[in-house]
Amino acid sequence: MIGLEEVAKLARVSPATASRALHRPELVALQTRERVEEAAQQLGYRPNVLARSLRTRGSRTIGLIVTDILNPFHATLAKGVQDAAEGQGYTVLMFNSDEQPDKERRALETLQGHLPQGLIVVPTAQTGDNLQIVSGLPVVELDRTSGLEGAHSVLADNVSGAREAVSHLTALGHRRIGMIVGRQDVSTARERLQGYREALAAAGLPYQEALVLPGNHREADGRLAAMQLLSQRERPTALFVGNNEMTVGAVLAARELGLELPRELSVVGFDDSRWAQTLSPALTVVAQPTYELGQIACQWLLSVIGGQPWPDSVRLPTTLIHRSSTSPPLAQPSRHPAGASVP
Repeated sequence: MIGLEEVAKLARVSPATASRALHRPELVALQTRERVEEAAQQLGYRPNVLARSLRTRGSRTIGLIVTDILNPFHATLAKGVQDAAEGQGYTVLMFNSDEQPDKERRALETLQGHLPQGLIVVPTAQTGDNLQIVSGLPVVELDRTSGLEGAHSVLADNVSGAREAVSHLTALGHRRIGMIVGRQDVSTARERLQGYREALAAAGLPYQEALVLPGNHREADGRLAAMQLLSQRERPTALFVGNNEMTVGAVLAARELGLELPRELSVVGFDDSRWAQTLSPALTVVAQPTYELGQIACQWLLSVIGGQPWPDSVRLPTTLIHRSSTSPPLAQPSRHPAGASVP
């Protein structure tokens, strides 16, 4: 690797002057700075950012931990964070926890060695405990909350979004509405279930536990939950699904059972994506401002690092997008398909 000494020798200055020219250019005469920069470019010199951070006890680096980078929602969150960070000259070190607290802990231990200035995390069930590893580091919780007292968080209005989705179905005339929920140790899943219950109550409909099954945020579990709901003797005429991965599973289950959307089954998902728009029929969804969530979380973190005051939490509104997967129910909804079984 090309070192600073080689750059200094070619530029005919001392290593200390070369370092100042590259890292504190305002302290060096213009002609000297240009000579050093030209030498660095000619030699292909790249500064050792980590070594410099060890000397200064800090870096222009922030950490980001998401729970499922394969989920388009989390990928878009990460894009928002990265774009905002790069705009302020920061580098993002990203990790994927796969919803596993142990994996999240290992990510925090690795991140700690890079001396980040702050952290953005989509929490797991044990984030409150795991954050002790980076005690004192500015942290913003994104999309979910860990329950940690005094934590900063940037969230979507999940209760309102879910309530609007289910109210849309009740307004169409649906009275037997199933829900596929996420894990109840995740704040977003609890809030979306709360919105579902509030919408049923507003429509004068009872909450029925048999119509609410877990999908655990995964496509396969969402499919299994939908198969069970749609194979009931008196099946739901509509489904509200708590995230985009589970919605994929629910649509696949409906197809396997030969149910036509929306004539025989209406579906509303939570989260928008390209496939939701191009599916036939296109899905009615609750859209989150996903990119903006990541962007604001990063801007907020950098402001906290800079000592600027921010509120403890921010909630961004969701939007119900009406497409083609919802319609009034049939006058006499069909029973579950003959011979259908749940794998």
